[in-house]
Amino acid sequence: MNPDIFNVLNMLVYVIYFMLPAYIANVSALTFGGGTPLDFGQNFRDGRRILGDGVTWKGLVVGTLMGTIVGLLQGLLVGNISFGILLGFLLGLGALVGDAAGSFIKRRINIGRGRPAPLLDQLDFVVGALVLSSLVFYPGLPIIIIALIISPILHLSANAISYALGMKDVWY
Repeated sequence: MNPDIFNVLNMLVYVIYFMLPAYIANVSALTFGGGTPLDFGQNFRDGRRILGDGVTWKGLVVGTLMGTIVGLLQGLLVGNISFGILLGFLLGLGALVGDAAGSFIKRRINIGRGRPAPLLDQLDFVVGALVLSSLVFYPGLPIIIIALIISPILHLSANAISYALGMKDVWY
């Protein structure tokens, strides 16, 4: 195998591994969320919901917990449990804060819940995770760029599979 291809594959695997707490947090919030909305059903000054019914306290807590657990497991693998927990927590919470920010933006530009907002839907949680986790770890520009490129592909692929399995109403 060409060493350059091996290096690229190694980098892709590393990015997925690094972002795994954010990815798991994002999907866990969707899967296990529900209940009281984070905005408590309140409207913003424009008369539209602040975030909407899809962003919930249960999703925030469960998603952040799942991201933290993934970070714990990663910390066990590399022998730094406390840093793994902290990084997993920040990546998980950051992903969900980023997703909430994306929902806020969608409401402001009058895109309803469940309606697509290309790139915003796929990158809001990635940006949130990277920003919040940067408080304790900066992965480097190449990792950030690769995460921003592959995350939409992974996100859309996971959604398409979930749709095909009847777990989602839309493929995006």
